[in-house]
Amino acid sequence: MQATRFKPSIIALAIAAALAAGCTDVKMPGVKDAGAAPAATAAAAPLRQLPDFSTLVEQQGPTVVNIAVKKDEAAVAMRGNRGPGDEEMKEFLRRFGLPMPERGTPSQGVGSGFIVSPDGMILTNAHVVDGATEVLVKLADKREFKAKVLGTDAKTDVAVIKVDATGLPAVKFGDTSKLRVGEWVAAIGSPFGLEHTVTAGIVSAKSRNLPDERLVPFIQTDVAVNPGNSGGPLFNMDGEVVGINSQIFSTSGGYMGLSFAIPIDLALKVRDQLIAHGKVTRGRIGVVVQPMTASLAESFGLGKARGALVSNVEPNAPAAKAGLQTGDVIVAFNGKPIAESGELPAIVAETKPGETATARVWRNGAERDVKITVAEMAGEPAKLAGAQAAPQGKLGVAVRPLSAEEAKRIQSEGGLLVERADGAAAKAGVRPGDVILGVNGTPVKSVDELKSAIDAAGKNAAVLVQRGENRLFVPVQIG
Repeated sequence: MQATRFKPSIIALAIAAALAAGCTDVKMPGVKDAGAAPAATAAAAPLRQLPDFSTLVEQQGPTVVNIAVKKDEAAVAMRGNRGPGDEEMKEFLRRFGLPMPERGTPSQGVGSGFIVSPDGMILTNAHVVDGATEVLVKLADKREFKAKVLGTDAKTDVAVIKVDATGLPAVKFGDTSKLRVGEWVAAIGSPFGLEHTVTAGIVSAKSRNLPDERLVPFIQTDVAVNPGNSGGPLFNMDGEVVGINSQIFSTSGGYMGLSFAIPIDLALKVRDQLIAHGKVTRGRIGVVVQPMTASLAESFGLGKARGALVSNVEPNAPAAKAGLQTGDVIVAFNGKPIAESGELPAIVAETKPGETATARVWRNGAERDVKITVAEMAGEPAKLAGAQAAPQGKLGVAVRPLSAEEAKRIQSEGGLLVERADGAAAKAGVRPGDVILGVNGTPVKSVDELKSAIDAAGKNAAVLVQRGENRLFVPVQIG
């Protein structure tokens, strides 16, 4: 009898029909029976489907906004904490040491943000709106609003802006502590100005401590984030915001699989302080810490790499007064375990100045508790003395109020430390490090007082500054 040959297509149809009918005992010519075990294993471990973000985007997309800003580059440069560029690309160039564009020309930039309350409150990055003369917010439904900047915090790169609208869709907030490495996340933003672009990836790491951002335990992802994405939300698969996309690591300014987001729990604490007080008050204890490695942990008898290794204790700082020593390993602070060194600065910063905190310390092979009275961290560079609405400024300085220790050191009841000088002030000889004590005989202790004094000075101002141990008047022509 002549053997019958089956074409491959017929065999495939037969197998498909058998599987559809629930049959597992399908044999192919020339293939030995391998038994039932493999089929049972396959049935017990079905292939998982890739995540579908369409519902998330449909529900949460309307909460994401496009932010267009007009900036003055010289004004942004005077702030000191962010690059002098008009676009985020220039910020990336500054961070990685690449050539910067020239300063001093008006420019436009694009970023993202998301609505956190129906009355028009929006979160974004500080560097998106820093130095902005005008902020324009475009909603998903194409409506446009001019926004007011309520406050910015350069140390965390968080800003709060508001539009005059009601009944807006608002995001839901997730719990960053429950976010797991390997979990799927999605970003919605305006990369390169392309509004409402969706990208997805996974959480690559948590509590990343970047060189310039010691107060933010970043969420690292491989989500494609490009210039224009900054300030936009990072969503988990439940449609909850878990972070604000803030930075990328790149040699070209584009996506390279290394993006970093500010944890939403930290951002919300900053938001609350900015709205309530217009600034962020932070605690400090006066230590420098470094990561624990496996070899260091073995050297200190710690068992496994955890905590923050104290590499330096500032003299007369709260930590020194409490007896903290170089070589101590802080494994917990106020009851919060420290797994990575990058977690400690943020936890300390969140502690209210004046509060007595408990640091759990590993020293000489044993743990002990150290009580530390937390001090206040020195303030950030303040807004331009020329008023936020006109960031070019009449005087052209970025200043901040003196701390109590700084005022005591120069024997003054107040004053404003010059962080940067440009424009009229720089031409007259005002330098960073000078302390502005008064204008035309009027003492100044706040940015508002300096602005008022400059406004009242007319075209010429005699600015009293303290430089080292000397005090002198600097004549400034205010054009």
